[in-house]
Amino acid sequence: MNVNSQTDVFDVIIVGGGPAGLTAALMLGRACKRVLVCDAGRPRNQVAHAAHGFFSRDGISPTELLQIGREQLQPYEEVEIQVGEVVDAQKLGDRFQVTLSNGNQFVSRKLLLATGMKDSLPAIDGFAELWGSSIFHCPYCHGWEVRGQPLAIYGKGKIALEMTFMLTSWSRDLVICSDGPAELTYEQRQQLSNWGVQLREEKIARLEYQDDKLTGIVFTNNEVLPRRGILLRPPSHQHSYLATKLGYIPGSDDIVQVDESKQTSIPGLYAVGDMSSPYSQIAVAVASGTLAAVSINHTLTEENLVHLSLSQCLTQGT
Repeated sequence: MNVNSQTDVFDVIIVGGGPAGLTAALMLGRACKRVLVCDAGRPRNQVAHAAHGFFSRDGISPTELLQIGREQLQPYEEVEIQVGEVVDAQKLGDRFQVTLSNGNQFVSRKLLLATGMKDSLPAIDGFAELWGSSIFHCPYCHGWEVRGQPLAIYGKGKIALEMTFMLTSWSRDLVICSDGPAELTYEQRQQLSNWGVQLREEKIARLEYQDDKLTGIVFTNNEVLPRRGILLRPPSHQHSYLATKLGYIPGSDDIVQVDESKQTSIPGLYAVGDMSSPYSQIAVAVASGTLAAVSINHTLTEENLVHLSLSQCLTQGT
């Protein structure tokens, strides 16, 4: 089916073709709704060698997972995919209009954002190169591959303590590398000591690695700490600020707040996946896409029946 961007009104436009967006598209397609998925092709986990913890697909490459998702949308003729970045969005009465980078515009009754988050890595040689392989953000997703090996936690304060507590399930050879003052209280330092966890507050110069495997952390005094993996919880921010353009006021954590149906404070605007949750696992994103799709379909069905009833009343009145 060819999309006529000037006249077609979709039931739902989904911005983002990651696990959350594709899941929502699948559910809405199966509910016989007209859906347009706009995908810029820049998933958050594209650098990861494998995706883990997702039932029946453990260890699959993120690229292959998304390819399978797109292929499984093909039987649903009411679902369209447009490759391109949505650069603008407007609310026009009870409709939403999105504009792609190529100038094409599309209109829908509901708008679902699944644009994800972007991570800000430390400006230290080696972090960007090893991100997604030896450096990971989630032990549930990548901890098993480095279980029992010497690992580091990069961070400060309470967050570093929380990450260390988590990582003890995968390894007991742990060192916190705070890259400067650790910002830990005496009690917190004592807790680390009780856990058998070392603390290194020296500044980090670079990471040593061979191929894509970490071999050591080099401090500015040239001392090398042999390590095989680093747990890092980097600061993250919205990959796209379409929600803000539509009038949503973000909170201090830059996470889009949604209700149980995944709807934002703006009627008809929904947000799923990483952008509206602190949890970045694929299974969580898929669940949020499902919940949003069911809610959107319920609302659209209700609106359709109300419109049908009004039409019948007008017909009978004439």
